[in-house]
Amino acid sequence: MHDTLEQSRVQQRARLLDWLGGQQQAMQDLLHRIVDIDSGSRDEAGILAVAQALRERLEAAGVAVRFEDVPGYGVLLHADVAGPDGDGPAEGAPIYLMGHMDTVFPAGTVARRPFRVEEGRAYGPGVADMKSGLVLNVFVAEAFARCGGLKAPLKLFFSCDEEIGSPATRQTIMDTVRGARAVFNAEPGRVSGNLVTSRKGSMAVEFEVQGVAAHAGINHAAGASALEAMARKLLALHALTDPATGTTTNVGVLQGGIVPNMVAPHAKAELDVRYTAQTDPDALMERIRAIVEEESVPRTQGRVTAVRRTLPMAPTPDALLQLYRRGAQSLGFDVQGEFTGGAADSGLTASVGVPTLCATGPVGGHPHTEREYCELATFVPRAQAVALAIFDHP
Repeated sequence: MHDTLEQSRVQQRARLLDWLGGQQQAMQDLLHRIVDIDSGSRDEAGILAVAQALRERLEAAGVAVRFEDVPGYGVLLHADVAGPDGDGPAEGAPIYLMGHMDTVFPAGTVARRPFRVEEGRAYGPGVADMKSGLVLNVFVAEAFARCGGLKAPLKLFFSCDEEIGSPATRQTIMDTVRGARAVFNAEPGRVSGNLVTSRKGSMAVEFEVQGVAAHAGINHAAGASALEAMARKLLALHALTDPATGTTTNVGVLQGGIVPNMVAPHAKAELDVRYTAQTDPDALMERIRAIVEEESVPRTQGRVTAVRRTLPMAPTPDALLQLYRRGAQSLGFDVQGEFTGGAADSGLTASVGVPTLCATGPVGGHPHTEREYCELATFVPRAQAVALAIFDHP
């Protein structure tokens, strides 16, 4: 009996790998389709269109899919994978394949630079971060639906607001995956091919400064420049960067003033903050708030208007990394785990104690830029590696 079961598992494993091995062009075709849909954060129609394209592929393979509305942001995609007829239902804690359907690019980006392929690389808005990862997860799910082999329930969860810090979905993500066996988050693989086993957390802080308007030539002393106050605050905020602790601060957006001959009555800015799991984010935020609210120029007043946070990703348990590595090595490639300053929803899943492996998507580079690309040759082997990690998970 044992030998029969073992032989059946060997055959299922071979079927999984063989089926995925023949899907390179189908993967590229689905990637093409969803990259050519603008789906920036808060683009409800675009995110719904991406979700519908993925749903079509999944349902055609017999995977049950449902949408959960997130007003103002789009939808969440939930899917449950059942094996082919004759397979008994998998039991116990589930394994999740995760990803996000939103990108950082505004509407109209696809019209300017649609999907294209050059020398084995695919280009287009969100092609690496992370539409290629969504496609990889869909095909891994389809492989199990067609070939069987699941020992644990397999579920997909695709979110819609990750690029802006998951303000509407963070609690849903944590509640959904709590108690899961493992999470594979298909952010793009590093340029080196490595996975991500820990990440920094982030804060996006929006703030403004009110000043006093005055004619810059006739009545200069009557004014109080919001721009001067802002400049002083920017220097103080950037001084919070501390390489020793891994904290970085960057004011990446700045607006203010009206005309050159008016003392500026108003300015606003957006601050990006990254920090490690060893940092107290509340204490760091209090230092930021104190700088913003300080009267750095007399008669000016600063205030924080919005704060969005993502959590640091706690280190991946070595057992999960080694499980993936063994499968990858059997396919002819190897990976290591890396720490990165980029934040992701994997920080949320790790924060509730779920073993999480990130950057399991195809290899990509230059995310969030016009040079963003995906290495198409990595699609099949990395899909196979994820499938083996699920298949062999104890």
